[in-house]
Amino acid sequence: ELGHTLERMVQTLRDQLPSSGSGGRGWVPPGTLPDPRPPDEADVVVVGGGVLGWSVAYWLKVLEGQRRHGMKVLVVERDPMYSRASTVLSAGGIRQQFSLRENIQMSRFSASFLRDINEHLGVPNEPPIDIQFQPSGYLFLASPQQAAALEATVQLQREEGAQVALLSPTQLKMKFPWMNTEDVAVASYGLEDEGWFDPWTLLNAFRRKAISLGVQSCSGEVRGEGWGSAPDPPYAPDPLSVPSQVHMPDSIEYQPVACAIVVNAAGAWAGKLLEAEGLPRALCWPPLPIQPRKRYVFTWHCPNGPGLSCPFLVDTSGAYFRRDGFAGNYLGGMSPPEVSPGVPSDHSPPSLLFIRHLQSVLSQEEEPDPSDLSVDHDYFQEQIWPRLARRVPAFESLRVGGSWAGYYDYNTFDQNGVLGPHPRLENMFLAAGFSGHGLQHAPAAGRAVAELLVKGRYETLDLRRLGWDRLVDGEPLKEQGVV
Repeated sequence: ELGHTLERMVQTLRDQLPSSGSGGRGWVPPGTLPDPRPPDEADVVVVGGGVLGWSVAYWLKVLEGQRRHGMKVLVVERDPMYSRASTVLSAGGIRQQFSLRENIQMSRFSASFLRDINEHLGVPNEPPIDIQFQPSGYLFLASPQQAAALEATVQLQREEGAQVALLSPTQLKMKFPWMNTEDVAVASYGLEDEGWFDPWTLLNAFRRKAISLGVQSCSGEVRGEGWGSAPDPPYAPDPLSVPSQVHMPDSIEYQPVACAIVVNAAGAWAGKLLEAEGLPRALCWPPLPIQPRKRYVFTWHCPNGPGLSCPFLVDTSGAYFRRDGFAGNYLGGMSPPEVSPGVPSDHSPPSLLFIRHLQSVLSQEEEPDPSDLSVDHDYFQEQIWPRLARRVPAFESLRVGGSWAGYYDYNTFDQNGVLGPHPRLENMFLAAGFSGHGLQHAPAAGRAVAELLVKGRYETLDLRRLGWDRLVDGEPLKEQGVV
């Protein structure tokens, strides 16, 4: 009898699903377009299906509430396998230790969000989300020349409610006896809401929840072709509404998508989207100073290295490392040191201020070629290893394991995200340029952009200073804590 009952239930489910022969298509999950072409229209097109793009899409649906005819949101991702995506190739860290107030606030919001992730992103009848969070404080080391700046930063972090301790060299040596503290003047150590987690799990959780709320997605690339034409600067034409054209993968075809809003969450390629041929230069002045910067991550084994108490350590030299699981495994890397082109005077005109900061891209030392994701293994041997071994003597005998490369959506202006409406492309909003901390700030930044679109203002966090005005005025909000 039980067998017959189960057979009837299976048959009932089969009858309710579209036939595999209907139109040559079988059943597809909700939110996944059965046709490779995107829809003809959407209310909001999100360019970029990384964690920030999906966060924007998720929050749009949450904030609009339960409406019978809800907002049509489309997420367009050109790399559906995420083989080159910044999100999944990151080290997966989250920290409260930033030097800019807005970044600290976003970190605190994101930490709370991740702590209750199943309340936010859980889907009924689906397994609970486990981002494999590993709680461990970040440990920033400062030389005598860096000490005053670090102490001031910690004071700001404490004002924002972050739990951060300052450690003297003696305290540092007592807590981490495996460390060489010879040139360290002071260190800051996060006491809560810091650590690392699995980036892919967070991305997939945002995507799965957003789709369950009605968000659609498709594979393709949004380009700026056909966005109009006008004279170059200094003539400034009237604001322009940009359309959305989705180019099909591996094809010359494209599909226009009529939309009210375009959200540029294209990460490392957000700047390139606004460099489209035919787009009026005057409408894109100043240019969006975001470009791909390649960063390496190396793994190694050292049986006598730091144990379970090992923090996410950021050295005075800029090199960093953390545990990678257990049994003496670690991962780390280092961004190439920047050589400042000089800070212009306060009397410089805004355009000159902007241009000089933009020229910092020309003053990079050993910046890797971002045209592919190949790894320069000599970089570890010649640059990273000597710094690590000096800080942790046990690392003198480490054995290198694997490696990979990923992209920072690097804001050459001030290494901070650009959020909010474009000043002259009236239906475009930006959410990019976080320079390596986009993953950890995605929950907060996604909500902020969604609030602007749904409510017309920031409500949860006041992130107005991260808008375009600072680019136009040539006034950078410098973040000192870029790792």
